Parts: sequence; structure tokens; C-alpha cells
Amino acid sequence: MDKIAVLIPCYNESKTIAKVVRDFKRALPEAVVYVYDNNSTDKTDRLAAEAGAVVRYEYQQGKGNVMRRMFAEIDAQCYLLVDGDDTYPADSAREMTDKVLQKKADMVVGDRLSSTYFEENKRPFHNFGNTLVRSCINFLFHNDIKDIMTGYRAFSYRFVKTFPVLSKGFEIETEMSIHAIDKNMYVENVVIEYRDRPDGSESKLNTYSDGLKVLRTILRLFRTYRPLGFFGIISGILLLLALIFGIPVVITYLKTGLVPHFPTLIVCGFAVMAAIQSFFCGLLLQTMYQKNRQDFEMQLCQVTKEVSDE
Repeated sequence: MDKIAVLIPCYNESKTIAKVVRDFKRALPEAVVYVYDNNSTDKTDRLAAEAGAVVRYEYQQGKGNVMRRMFAEIDAQCYLLVDGDDTYPADSAREMTDKVLQKKADMVVGDRLSSTYFEENKRPFHNFGNTLVRSCINFLFHNDIKDIMTGYRAFSYRFVKTFPVLSKGFEIETEMSIHAIDKNMYVENVVIEYRDRPDGSESKLNTYSDGLKVLRTILRLFRTYRPLGFFGIISGILLLLALIFGIPVVITYLKTGLVPHFPTLIVCGFAVMAAIQSFFCGLLLQTMYQKNRQDFEMQLCQVTKEVSDE
């Protein structure tokens, strides 16, 4: 088992990968730097190997697929995840890994949004998207992670080995954040100095399509991790609509003894039934979720014992 493993997922980062590898080898001389090449066509893998990285390959396209491979293949006391585009400083690597190794943090978030991100990032919709995602997750899951979408993080062994990677692409950052919140992992934030990509290096993130994927991921995970809240909201909306359209019909009936809008009354009745079903569906799923939480805690104890025995 490595003491520190630096994980760098890469797709066509030949402009910057050699510098990134050298910077992190210098900042963390005891670490093993792994570069996982994701079907690059610009000699990223060769340049990374020449700079001193251990190069491996993932042929299923997408950052989520790369991270699933990384987390499955590598055993380390501390994992440091960083992008290969030279936007994250190696100067913060020691502080982040120390929080895992010494303070027993499960995830350390490299917080760009509290420093230079909004000045350095030249894509205004990316800035808006990051703020929107952070606000949504912190509101829905009652937490205060400072930067949800950052690609610079450190993890403990027990986080990595208990994290089910389901996303295939850039939604993976959102999934990791919500997993840490939901499973009551110890999360720390470290403010980092973000710098925009150098000239000639292009972002692989599509502002609109990837942004929609992230929002769908938040909705899916809210349904999975907060089923009573999700189905309770649906139940409340249905009940409110039934009351809005049904009360005037009932009032008219009480005054005149007639039901002038019989179809409306029938639809409102079905809406109330659907609201009741939705509520009890959420209640049932919440009970199942609670059992899964108990099973996860047992799994977490086993993984913690594994790393203690190493």
C-alpha cells in the first residue's frame, strides 16, 4: 500500500501533463504519481511517463469511468486527486494530504471559489454553474462544502473503498460531495489559488450539456438519499393542487347542492390519492435507506480495520 497516491485522470493534456507530474513529485517526494490516460491522441501518456509518472489506461471514456478504475486498482493511505491541466497548485498538496494522514479527514476539498476562481476563470457560465450547484447541494443536504465541483481533493482509504462510483463523466465531483455529506464523512476545506488553463489547453467540460447532467445527478441523488423529502415534496404539490381546484367545487356544492364541474372534482380526488401514495412511498423508501445506512456503517468499520492492519 502506498502512503500517498497522486491520481491524475487525463484526456489530451500534452500541453501541461509533464509540468503537473513534476510539480507534484517535487511537492510530495514520497508519493507515487499515477496518470490514467483516457484515450488521449496527443502523446499525453508518453510525456507523463517521461516526467516520472506511473501510466495506466482506461478505455471507457469519461472522468467517472477513470476514477472507478483508479479507486479499484490503487491502495493508499491517502489519495490526492488533481486534474492534468495545471490549474491547481501543487503548493497546497502537503496541507491537504496532512489533513487526511494526521487529522483523519475522509475528504479534503480544494476550495477554488473562496479565492481566485471568479477572477481567473474566463467562462462566466462556469462561474454561475459552480455557484448554483453549491447552493443547491448545501440547501438540499444541509451542509457547507465550499466548492462542490473542484477537481482537487484528498481522500482517505476508507472513503475511496466505500464510495460507489455511478457517474460516467464530470458529474462524479457532485456524487463524491453528496456521498461524503450523506455518510457523515469528515470533510475539510482548504482554500487554494486557482489559475486558468494556459494558452493552447482546452477544457473538456461542456458548459450546458455537462451542467444539465450535474443538475440531473443532484436530483437523482436527492431522490436516493432523501426519499421522504423528495416524495414528500411531490405529495405536497399534488395535495396543494387538489385543494386549489377542489375547494371552489366543494364550496359551490355546499351553497347550491350542485356540482357544476364534476370532472374537476374527479381529478382532484385522484390527485389526493396520488399524494397519499407518494407520501407512503417516500416513507417506505426512507425505512429502506435507514437500513442501508446501518449496513454501510458496518462496512465502514471493516474497511477501517483493513487500513489499520496494514
